[in-house]
Parts: sequence; C-alpha cells; structure tokens
Amino acid sequence: MKTKLYILLLIFGIALFPTCSFAQVDFNKRPDDDLGNVEDKFQEYFFEALKQKGIENYQKSANALLKCIDLNDDDPVLYYELGKNYKALKNFGAAEDALKKAVSKSPENEWFLDELYDVYIQQDEMDKALKTVKQLVKFHPDYKQDLASLYIRVKKYKDALKLLDEMDEQLGYSEDRDYLRNQVYNITGNHDDRIDNLEERVKSNPEDESNYLRLIYRYSETGETKKAFDAAKRLQSINPESQLVHLALYKFYLDENDTDNAINSMKVVLTSPVIKPEAKTKVLNDFVKFVGTHPEHEGDLVEITALVSEDKSVKTLLELAEYYLKSNDKEKALSYYEEALTQEPNEFKIIRDVLLLQIDINKDEQAAEKSMEAIEIFPAQPILYLINGVANNKIKQPEIAIESLEMGLDYIVENPKMQADFYQQLSEAYKQLNNISQSEAFAKKAQALLKDQ
Repeated sequence: MKTKLYILLLIFGIALFPTCSFAQVDFNKRPDDDLGNVEDKFQEYFFEALKQKGIENYQKSANALLKCIDLNDDDPVLYYELGKNYKALKNFGAAEDALKKAVSKSPENEWFLDELYDVYIQQDEMDKALKTVKQLVKFHPDYKQDLASLYIRVKKYKDALKLLDEMDEQLGYSEDRDYLRNQVYNITGNHDDRIDNLEERVKSNPEDESNYLRLIYRYSETGETKKAFDAAKRLQSINPESQLVHLALYKFYLDENDTDNAINSMKVVLTSPVIKPEAKTKVLNDFVKFVGTHPEHEGDLVEITALVSEDKSVKTLLELAEYYLKSNDKEKALSYYEEALTQEPNEFKIIRDVLLLQIDINKDEQAAEKSMEAIEIFPAQPILYLINGVANNKIKQPEIAIESLEMGLDYIVENPKMQADFYQQLSEAYKQLNNISQSEAFAKKAQALLKDQ
C-alpha cells in the first residue's frame, strides 16, 4: 500500500504545485526541467526493480533500487525492498544494513522489524534476534512465543518459563507452549517444577482430563508409581466415565496383582472408540506377557482378543502366536501367524515361521504350495527350497523335491548344517524313487558334514 501510494504521489504530485503564470499551460507537454527528469528516472528504476524481483532476478532488482536511493532516499520502503532482495541472495550483511536503515526511518513499522528479525534468525545471531523480537512483541502476542523460544536458545530458561506462565494465564494452555515448557524441563532436568506446574493445572481446572493424564505420565516417568496411581484414581473419582484413565490404571493394577481390576481396565481400553489402535496394541501385548506368567488367566486372554478381533496389529498377532507356541498350541499359533501374514504378505520372517509350523503340524500340501509362492518372492533364500523339498517328500512328490533341493543348494553360503539337511532330503527323495545308490551317496555327504560339526 505504501509503495503504491508513494508512486501515485510521484506521478501526480507535481500537479499540486501552484503556478505563477496565468498563461495557458500545455499539461500534455513532458516536463523538461531537472525535477521532471529525476521523477521519470525514479519511476523507471522503481518499476524495473519490481519487475526484476518478480522474475527472481534479485541482484538486478537491488541494483535498480540503489539507483532509486541515489535519486531520493526519503522513503524507507526502498531500503525494505533492498533488504529483502539481499536476503534472497543470502547476502545477510547487506540485508541487515538495508533493513536497519528502513527501521531507523520508520521505527514503528512491524514488517520492517519482522524482516530484520528473520535475517538475524537465518544468521543464527540470537542476541540481535532477541532484541528485535522484544520490539515486535507489542505488535502481536504471537511474537511472545518466538521470544520464549529465543530465551531457550540463549539459555535464559527462567525468563522463558516466566513468559510462558504469563501467556498461559492470559491465553490458556496450548500444545505449542507446552512443547517449549517441556524443552526447558528436559534441558534443566527440573522435574519438580514440571510436576508442580501440572499439579497446579489439575487444581485450577479439575475437569480437564488431559491435565491428569499428563501428570500420571510424568509421575510414571520419574518412577513415582504410587503418586501416578493416586493421580489416576483422582481422575477416575472426578470422571468415572473416563476411558483414557484405564490406559494407566490397567498397568498399576497388574503391578499390584489386582487381576480383576486389571482385566476390567483392559476391556475398557480395548473396546473404547476414543483410544488409538497403537495404544490398544500395547495393552494387548502387555496382557499376553502377563498371561505368559499367569496361565490361569488364558480364558480372559481369549475373551479379550475376541473383543479386538478386527483391530489387532501385526505386532499383537505375533505376540499371540509366540504365546501359543510356547504353550505348545501350534494350531492356534499358526492361525495368528497366518493372520499376521495377511497384513504383511511379503514379510520374510512371518512367511518362514508359517511354513515351518505347517511342516511341523503336517499341513504339507499347504507348505508345498506356499513355499513355492515364497520362492518367487525370495528366490535367493535357501530355507524356502529346503521347506519345499521336505513338504514334497512328505506328500510323495520326490521329483519336485529333488528339483527344488538342487536349486536351493546353490544359495547356501557357509552353512554346513543346512547343507546337511539338503543332502538328507535329497537322500529321502531318491530313496522314494528307488535310486538307492544316489540315496546312499547323499546320506554319506550329510553324515560327513554333521561329523565335522
């Protein structure tokens, strides 16, 4: 706006001067005095500066502005635009000089100060940036948050906390300011102040569930489990319908061997529409581990896993599979591995575990088919050829077993035990074909390798 106004004044301002002659004046005639020439040149350079800046020729724009300044340097906008060009050219020293000149001509202009502030930030000149942002604070409260951030960068932590307290009191709490506050607490290790701040929040706004949850988390983080448990109970007493509080309660109940309440809290978590799937996954994983040491609660585990039949993550499914594998329920373990595989169909470790279990519980046709599919995805994995060979031997398809095993041998690298397994399966395949000499030859190779182990 100021630039446009300035140009308009330049274009039309000459007509405002009174004339001393009553003779007829030809207003269409181009002025031929020095003032007219200066005005024309100024406009020409200024428009050239704007044009060059528009096409990102910042040096040419700066050169044109310098010519304007040579003619008339009254308007601070010239230095402001010059500073922005130099900043775009990464010539920060020149940018600072130009913008300081603009500020000196118009100390109350927010945009000039803001541009100068940005130059200092880009140069990492924190002391100068701090001085400038203090001038900007009076224009807009958002600059106070910048000031708090700068206080942290220059290690003025008390000033940062004092300013954040003032802003919280005036504007209410915000995640951005909490992030800055926690930066200070993390750097200084002042956990007591952090706790005191959260306790004050709880006291001043007891209906706000988030304050309790932060307090519970911080107490837990510092190992003050009893205080964390107490805070969770306070939240539950004030808000009995809270579902989020059970994310903390279940853990405390498990630690205290209060199984009934722990299971109840886990059920609330796992059926809650407001709790994120990642959090549910952690709860379910914790319960799987708990049942691993308290097998009498397996029925509760079955019930709980049924509650989240559609929300189980791969990690949860694998935890469940491993639990049932340790419990020697291989069918159940396989079902969870297969469910995990539907979510991550190209995860080699899951494929391998599925195939090994299929072989183990005599699902040989499935193993033969699945291992062949896996070989197409992972053609350099010898274990897949071995599994395919084993499966085909078991379903009396020795020719296919031999073909697969011979291909897989080429991919074995320094693994005599696996190589011996291949030879044993080749021996079995040739035996099925009644080729006893070949069968015995591979059997001897296997024995020789195992003997050296």
